[in-house]
Amino acid sequence: MSHERHGRGGGYRKRYQQRDRDDYDDRRRDYESPDDKLKAAIIKLGEVDPVEELPRLEQQIRDHVPRNIPSVSEAFRIGVTEQPYKIPFYAALLQLLHNPSELSIPDDQPFGRLVLEDFWKGFQSYLDKVAWRDTRLCIHFFAHLTVAGLISMDSMLALLHSFTAVLDEFGVSYGRAKQASLCAGEGLLVAGAVLKEHSVTDVQEIINAIQTFADTTTQQKWLVSPATRISSQAIPHDSAVELLEILLSTLTTLNHSDFKETANCIPQPYTTAIDSDATTSKPYDLPSVLVPPEVIELDSMSAESGEESQVKKEEWPEFFVRLFPDDVSPDPKSPAGYVVRTALMDILEIFEVNRKESARLLLEYPKWNLPGTFKPKPGAPAVTEPTPGKDWQLESTIIETVLGAFLVLPESSKKSIYYIALITELCKLSPSTVGPAVGKSIRKLYTSLSDGLDVEAARRFAEWFAVHMSNFGFQWVWKEWLPDLALPIQHPRRSFMRRAVEFEIRLAYHDRILKTLPESMQGPDAYTIAATAPGPSFEYDDPANLHHDAAQAVLNLFRGRAKAEDVIAHLDSLKSTLETSEEGHVNVDSTIRSIVVQSLLHIGSRSFSHFLNAIERYLVLLRNLASGGSSSVGGTGNPEAKIDVLTAAASFWKDNRQMVAIVFDKLMQYQIVDPTDVVGWTFMNGVGVGQLAELGGPMNLSAFEWDLLKGALDKANGRVTIARRKVATLRKEDDDAQARVKARDDTMEVDAEPKDIEAEPKDDAAPVVENVALSTALKAFSSLTREQKAALSRTLEGFVACLAPSDTDAHANPHARTVITEAAWENRANWGRDEWNAWETWGWYRQFCRAYSPYLRAYSTTLYTVSFSKFEHKKDDAADLLTMVWNIATGQEA
Repeated sequence: MSHERHGRGGGYRKRYQQRDRDDYDDRRRDYESPDDKLKAAIIKLGEVDPVEELPRLEQQIRDHVPRNIPSVSEAFRIGVTEQPYKIPFYAALLQLLHNPSELSIPDDQPFGRLVLEDFWKGFQSYLDKVAWRDTRLCIHFFAHLTVAGLISMDSMLALLHSFTAVLDEFGVSYGRAKQASLCAGEGLLVAGAVLKEHSVTDVQEIINAIQTFADTTTQQKWLVSPATRISSQAIPHDSAVELLEILLSTLTTLNHSDFKETANCIPQPYTTAIDSDATTSKPYDLPSVLVPPEVIELDSMSAESGEESQVKKEEWPEFFVRLFPDDVSPDPKSPAGYVVRTALMDILEIFEVNRKESARLLLEYPKWNLPGTFKPKPGAPAVTEPTPGKDWQLESTIIETVLGAFLVLPESSKKSIYYIALITELCKLSPSTVGPAVGKSIRKLYTSLSDGLDVEAARRFAEWFAVHMSNFGFQWVWKEWLPDLALPIQHPRRSFMRRAVEFEIRLAYHDRILKTLPESMQGPDAYTIAATAPGPSFEYDDPANLHHDAAQAVLNLFRGRAKAEDVIAHLDSLKSTLETSEEGHVNVDSTIRSIVVQSLLHIGSRSFSHFLNAIERYLVLLRNLASGGSSSVGGTGNPEAKIDVLTAAASFWKDNRQMVAIVFDKLMQYQIVDPTDVVGWTFMNGVGVGQLAELGGPMNLSAFEWDLLKGALDKANGRVTIARRKVATLRKEDDDAQARVKARDDTMEVDAEPKDIEAEPKDDAAPVVENVALSTALKAFSSLTREQKAALSRTLEGFVACLAPSDTDAHANPHARTVITEAAWENRANWGRDEWNAWETWGWYRQFCRAYSPYLRAYSTTLYTVSFSKFEHKKDDAADLLTMVWNIATGQEA
């Protein structure tokens, strides 16, 4: 017993010791050093009232001993780059630290000067890494410090000129030039008052440099404007604004007033809210800088050689939709409007990682702006003297900014789900104020559908609408849109209703969404919602079908998990039977493929896992079908057979277009069909799926067909990207291995005894050991590159056939050419189904060119020759427009 107690006591002591160590580690983790506490205090500046906190925080920094300049500087850098709405107050804090205190040592460097010098080191690192946003926000900080007298105006002007110099670089990309323009232009916006007083010439040169570059991007703007008419290159300015245009408009307005208006739109606490003596020390001279050269990314291939080429992803002008009048949300072209929009956009970008925090900061933004900029919250004391021309609605301004970023073309900078979830969080935080703004935004966007809202923007709008409705009980006043049921069936408004309801059903279920719609929308004649829930449609389930028995036999084999070889043997006998039957005149191979594919999908229709298991179990069979083989397994591929496989899959899921896209994606993933096959099928058969299939009509593209095209192109491009990375990795490994062998041989040669060179001649033809893995990867890379090129070429050919068809094409849309005229656009109120079909197809062609421009540039010579050379000696307005869009997207002379 005593021995047991002793053993147990030893175990207790060990556990007690371990617990003490854990407690010590926890205390260590919870412990904050004085430096950490000071850094946190600087970062948290303004949690209550920033102006009142500044003197207290200044004293806290001065009282901290020993001084830790790098720690304080790091806190400033974090605050400036992650909380840009606090930048004016950080400038005021640094001004206080720069001023001498009672305990300052004569002739000693001011504390603020030391912090600023260390801050510059951080700025230099941002610049070296070409971290544009952090660089731009640091320039904001420097501009405020210039106004506060802490930085010399000559050095600030030199800094801004270093960014305008980027605009004169040969072949500068739009993205690089845009970011450099923002750095120079926004720095001038903040510090323009003192800089112009110092040098009118320098200020004008900065504005002129930005203006000169902006003038060279007219055609690029036309291609990505969300409200552009196909018939004209004129861009409506009342529905969307472009980033550099609003920057230039702001700078021009401020320049006319000698930048005196800046103080009415940007807080300057270092000049108004702080009562301190002006600094007597010499302003800090910012060191001269040179903006590093452009960072090249491996994002594409060279045109004809198939070798790796360094091509940076294309960047486009940024257009933001306007949803509200100037008395509701600020005009972005005005100084105050530009400042507000930029501040809100910075919050959107920085806090993407935390949508809840982003929503909270957006609603708290008025705290960091001038009083009177926004209407006070309900119950808050009103501003005694609101600023003239302001008093805007905060929630409407935020929603307009978020949706503007969401609808940027050709793609938004963040994932769509972030913007959608952010709006939901805003509604939860303040439903009584954000809800009405969201409702007004939906109505405005819906109205703009008739005025030429871009098809890609309309697709995202439908996606957001459906997800937003799902978060709030699918409640919407559909009766407001009932009159639009009289519009043509392919009118953008009716297409929007159809697609939004389809998205809602995906997020809930058919019967629930059906009950939310007015009765007049529920009928089959409304073409808004299907009569039945989306589900499978097994063609051979009907006993009256001629091939019902044959399909049941195949189905039983699948249910019994028969081997693929046994199924193939059964199909051979089935083929012989069908060929000798009364139906032998039909395409027996197509019939068998349809039976097999539909039967296999019927087995997998219970759930997604059942579908994947069925596909994976019978991969050999499916590849055999797609190869056109009968008894042999495998094959090189048969385009007609692959089209039959895709047609059978689309027919089975004709009532559920989402599943059509999913099945096509899996067929490509398992290499049963190629992306080129999906592209070809889409242009030939895409209109035969969904509610409108029964209406028929000419060849055209809707959002559904675009989703299929996008899935195929992304698959082809993604495979090339993965293969390129694998080749690069294997090539690096091979080079490293050869370098190690060479180094070892050199070492052995040095250590070895001298040899008679004549007795042992060197063999120059010594065999080189082949890297099998690298060789295989290069072959796969070459094959996938050809597949990518084929998919892009087939897509371009399909669009040309749709939009500039020959007169003998039976499937051509007769209005493909007429809708591009100005007279036709003005008469769009009288358009019918075919006109709107053609207009939408033109829209998807524009999206194809601008979204895939990096890949199109890589093969521009070949693709142009194949698709456009036939138009060179022929006058055709549609062909001219096709070519112009192509040239703009590929960087050619339009």
